[in-house]
Amino acid sequence: MKKNVKIAVSELKVGVYVSLPVSWKDHPFLFSKFKITSQTQIELIKSLGVKEVLYDPQRSDISPTTTENQNASAPVDTTSLEGIRQEMLDYKSERIEKQQQLKRNIKKTEKQFERSISMMRSMVSKVSSRPLNAINDAKDLISSLTNMLLDEDNLALHLMSDANSSDVIHHHSLNVSMMCMLMAKELNWTREEIELIGIGCLFHDIGKLKIPSSILNKVVPLSTPEENLVKQHPLMSLNFLKLADTFPEEAKPMIANHHEFLDGSGTPQGLKAEQLDKFSQLLAVVNEYDNLCNGSLLIKAKTPSVALGLLYKNYQKKLNLEYVQKLIKLLGIYPPGSVVELSNGHFGMVMSVNLKNILYPAIIAYDPIVPVAQAPIVELEKEGMSIVRSLPAAALPEKIHKYLSPRNNISYAFGKG
Repeated sequence: MKKNVKIAVSELKVGVYVSLPVSWKDHPFLFSKFKITSQTQIELIKSLGVKEVLYDPQRSDISPTTTENQNASAPVDTTSLEGIRQEMLDYKSERIEKQQQLKRNIKKTEKQFERSISMMRSMVSKVSSRPLNAINDAKDLISSLTNMLLDEDNLALHLMSDANSSDVIHHHSLNVSMMCMLMAKELNWTREEIELIGIGCLFHDIGKLKIPSSILNKVVPLSTPEENLVKQHPLMSLNFLKLADTFPEEAKPMIANHHEFLDGSGTPQGLKAEQLDKFSQLLAVVNEYDNLCNGSLLIKAKTPSVALGLLYKNYQKKLNLEYVQKLIKLLGIYPPGSVVELSNGHFGMVMSVNLKNILYPAIIAYDPIVPVAQAPIVELEKEGMSIVRSLPAAALPEKIHKYLSPRNNISYAFGKG
């Protein structure tokens, strides 16, 4: 069946999926492609002065050429129609402004995130030469993040921009730190506990800096000796901190144990559940999620929703299930960074999750007629739409991929919603 067919506006019926042949700014609808749900929408399309529209048979509930009666709707008078049009235009403007506000909030959060990355670089470089300064800087950073976490009412989890190749460890550590702090808050841990897990996460992977890049960046499977060396990086991280006598002793076990599993199958010591404190167990969950999302040169990255599914299905005996479920609840079914297909046939990307309303994330949707800078935020509930599925970014056609600009690496930061 032909994908799109030109039909006369007079043939339109409720249930027909149409594409409007006018500029996005010249009509009151949020999208240029949509399924007609009311007679009022038909009247609005007629008022645009176009004689034909494109009809998509595959996404329509009804054929415009059938003899079935249209939904019995009373004719809409001109005055009423103009009022409806103005309401829709106002709503459309509101959506654009909200999208711009979200972009401003994400940009602000990104700048804060980049400042934190810069501080991390400085901290790591100071650990050996000026350990006291490094730990004091880390405590200041974590205290600042905790203030934001506990004081901001309208808190959201935003998707951050990609990491530079030289900053992957710093991005990962900061990402894991923020997520663990957010989880600790949701688990009703004390401020002291939130700060403790935050600082532990910041330094949990610095031992990898002692491993030759030729091993870390290998594109073929590691030899057994190389694999064993990599498995020792948690203990190398602790060795890094030996001179830092102001580093909290209570944070050291989580650094040593962030690759340990409850069933004893983890590394480097094969500890079991009763030997692992709650900090180690929480860090293990978030660290595993982040590694699944971002992959490596040897392991393909998973989409955020697939990563959450794998945690739940494949790590039942390895990870603390309460924490896994809390992570899923916190991120929602479609975490930031998820590329999704909507029920109206559009593709989009989840940009942020408002932590007070995780079921309806903020989605930037692809519409070829809408300029990227003006792409409105879709509130699924208000628009009567849902997410059909999550899909890998590689599955997107090139033009959609370019429009949405999905991230190669998944990094999150909390900020204003």
